[in-house]
Amino acid sequence: MSPEDKLAYMANQIGRFFASQKHDDAVAQIEDHLRKFWDPRMRASILAHLDTVTLDPPVRSAVERLRPAA
Repeated sequence: MSPEDKLAYMANQIGRFFASQKHDDAVAQIEDHLRKFWDPRMRASILAHLDTVTLDPPVRSAVERLRPAA
């Protein structure tokens, strides 16, 4: 398993924890968790490989919200 696949696996596990919440609430909670507990290098890596990793829809939305504002 590549490092990026491992990050995707971990992110999807976080997403499953919040799966019982409404979509928008789950996305916000996943994003919050990733910002609080993931090293900036982890966040940058999953963003850099967003097109090649498999993420559940709420997780993908949360990761996309990690992008720096332009």
